[in-house]
This record gives sequence, C-alpha cells and structure tokens, in this order.
Amino acid sequence: MSDASQGLRLYNTLTRTKEDFVPIDPRNVRMYVCGPTVYDFAHIGNARPVIVFDVLFRLLRHLHGETHVTYVRNITDVDDKINARALRDFGGEIASGALSLNEAIRRVTEKTADQFHRDVATLGCLEPTVEPRATEFVEPRADGKADMITLIQSLIGRGHAYVAAGEVLFDTASMPDYGQLSKRNLDEQQAGARIAVDAHKKNPGDFVLWKLSSPEEPGWRSPWGRGRPGWHIECSAMSAAYLGEVFDIHGGGLDLIFPHHENEIAQSRCAHGTSVMANVWMHNGFLQVEGQKMSKSLGNFYSIHELLETDTFGGRKWPGDVLRLAMLMTHYREPIDFSVRKLEEAENTLRKWKRAADLAPAAGSQLPVEVVEALSDDLATYAAFQQLTQLAGEASDFDGNGDNAAAVALKTALTFLGFDIGATKVDETVVAKAIAERLTLIAAKNWAEADRVRDELLAQGVQLKDGKDPVTGERVTTWEIKR
Repeated sequence: MSDASQGLRLYNTLTRTKEDFVPIDPRNVRMYVCGPTVYDFAHIGNARPVIVFDVLFRLLRHLHGETHVTYVRNITDVDDKINARALRDFGGEIASGALSLNEAIRRVTEKTADQFHRDVATLGCLEPTVEPRATEFVEPRADGKADMITLIQSLIGRGHAYVAAGEVLFDTASMPDYGQLSKRNLDEQQAGARIAVDAHKKNPGDFVLWKLSSPEEPGWRSPWGRGRPGWHIECSAMSAAYLGEVFDIHGGGLDLIFPHHENEIAQSRCAHGTSVMANVWMHNGFLQVEGQKMSKSLGNFYSIHELLETDTFGGRKWPGDVLRLAMLMTHYREPIDFSVRKLEEAENTLRKWKRAADLAPAAGSQLPVEVVEALSDDLATYAAFQQLTQLAGEASDFDGNGDNAAAVALKTALTFLGFDIGATKVDETVVAKAIAERLTLIAAKNWAEADRVRDELLAQGVQLKDGKDPVTGERVTTWEIKR
C-alpha cells in the first residue's frame, strides 16, 4: 500500500466538489460501475466509462493493494430492447417452436456479451473483480445475496412503493430529498409532466420497479404476478449483493445521472434505511463524433468492434491502445470529440512513447511518483501524459552508461496505464498508402507536401529510402523502422 493513498482527490457529482477520497474500509475499497445492456455490440460511447474506470481501478489497486479493491461492473441481460432483438433475429425459430423466447434471448446476450469482453480486453482494460448478470439477481438466491424481488418487497413494506395497474411503482413523494444527485426539484418535475399518460401513478415522477410480462415475454414468478424488473432496481440489487448497502464509489456516464442513478439512490436508500448509497458519484462526459452527436441517422454510429476490425472510420482499422489513449487525452469529466485527427494524434504519441520505452529491457517495480500524483488529482490523465512525454524525451537523449532510468520509468508507467508495450509496430498497409501518396506528389512536383508525408512517417518511426529500379530506372521507395 502506498502512502500516496492519502492524496487521492475525486470530483463527487453528489456534492459538485472535488473531495479527498476516504474509503469506508481501506482494506476493501468498493466501486460499482454500470455496464452494458447486451442487445447489440457496444459502441464507442460505451467504451469511455469502461476505459476511464479501468484507470481508476488500476490507481486504487496501486494505492491500496491489488487484493484490497473490489470492482463490480454489471451485465444487463434483461431488457425490452433485448426482447425485441431476440424476436428480430430468431422470430422464425420462435414461431415454429424450435426455440423458446428465453433461449433466443440467451443467444443474443451471450453473443454480444462475448464480443464486449473481447473488445474491452483489446482496449487494455482489466477484468472487474466481479461481473454479475441481472438475470441472476431477480429472484431470492440460495446464497442469501441481495435480489430484486426482496428489495421491492422491502420498499413496499417501508411505504416507499405501491402496486397499481399490474405494476409495482416507487413512490417518489415518500422520499423528501429525492433528486439530490441531479439537483432536480420534484415539484418542478411534476408540474411539467403529462399526468394523463400514466394515470395509475400517484405522482408523475414515480418509476417502475416491477411490470407484468405477457406470455410472449420473459418473466419470473413474484408476489405481484409473473413479470420482470424495471431497469433501475437491477443495479441496486447487484451492487448491494457484492458491495453492501453503502459503498465507496459509483461510476457511469453523464447520461445516467437522471433517471438511472437518481432512482438507484432512491431505491437503495429507502430499502436499506441508509443516508447514502455510495459516498462518491463519478460521471464521465459525453462523446461526439467529428463534432456531431453520435446517431445512426447521421451515419456516425460506430461500435468498438467496427473501429478495431473494419475500415469504416477513417478508412482503416485502429489498434486498441490508440483508441484507449484517444479516450484518455481528454479529462474524463469533459466532453470529447472523437475524430480521425484525434486518433492520428494518439497514434503518433504512442509511437514516440513506445520507441523510447523500447530502450529499456523491462519495466521497473516503481511507478513514477509524478504520474501517481497527476492521476490522484481526479484522474488528471493529461498531466500524467505530459510526464510520459518528458520521460520519452529523456530516454531518447540518454547517452550514458548503465540503465536508462527514464526508459524504465516510461515502460513502467505505460504498463500500469494499460498500454501494449511490445516492440513498436507499424501498419504496413498504412505505410504503403503513404508512400504511394508521396510518389504521386513528387510526380506532380509538389515537394512541400511530399516532404510533409516523409516527415510524418519519420515521426512515427518509419524512415524512407529513395532509389531507382535498376531495370526500369523508375523511382522506388523502401522503408525501415528507425529505433
């Protein structure tokens, strides 16, 4: 355990301030982050919280010890979108009786969950300590861990929920300070709500804890009939199951503050009778693509898998560590403009770092203090990366005897941050394309642009050598990696 643990400061959405992080139990620091709903491949917006909170997980393990941090990230595998995807993909088999809806749902969720795991591993993310699936926490469990039906029963028993029109609803008016996280006033919400749409609700802001399922929909037996849980109750149950009624950190995207996280807090506090659910609430900012909101209608909606395995973004595939760095170059709370230019910048930076890190035979055991201090200031990754750039410069300039301490420190930091520190790799297809472009520019006597292409390749560690074909006399260009 590092003495630097005393210096960790995190921005708490609940208080809108940066605070000293004081864990409830330093020997068991507990963090929950909302994971994917596995009805389709995860998109690049989903990648941001996975990467951000992976860095926090790594930092907490460094400060408190690897065995003293519990990180829970859930899989949501019960959802109306999943039901719709199962009917779309397996409707014929379901109609013929060859496949039940539950079996079809399992096929959808297994395929997408497996792809999610492959994608985030390629992005350099560690596996969480525990990854519960929502379907495993609907009914009371043999091991006694928290479950959704028992939580809902507790809310009804404590006067915070009621049954109406086949649904169990949370009574927002029963919680005087409902809305603390989002700073939304309940009276204002009710004044602007369309009461006629949900006439069975006591209050327009009341939300579903349990809803009945038709024979064609998946469902579980409950005191209120065969049905399925609402979205919010899932995370309340899974976090309590592994982290307890009150834990240290809850994370997710900014879009989850309301209603998801607000309603998680309401359910958990009222079911357990606690004053808080988590002490610190952290949220990463929104993501745009090339300056626009990501949407399928704009044609700029990309999955992580597409970026890693196809040429749909910028005309090429992108390495996982390049995507990782591009996400972390912007502070996690700020909005990010995800662009080809940003990826190219990240790729060039990584090449420089890796070339310098290659000068060390192996990583060391001591993480640079300056990197830890930067990350301990609310995950100030940009400041940490400035330290890496400085170390890369020192490592490249080293001409003494003995170990290249800067290269060792750089390799250690890159390893810690989840980057692939294997020998510098070059995409030969990209190099060939750049060489062809340069030869075209030379033929057009556009010397300035031709030099620009050459210099960009050199900055990436690729050195060009011009010559002539001995038979045709035509200009030919070869290349090699410059260490």
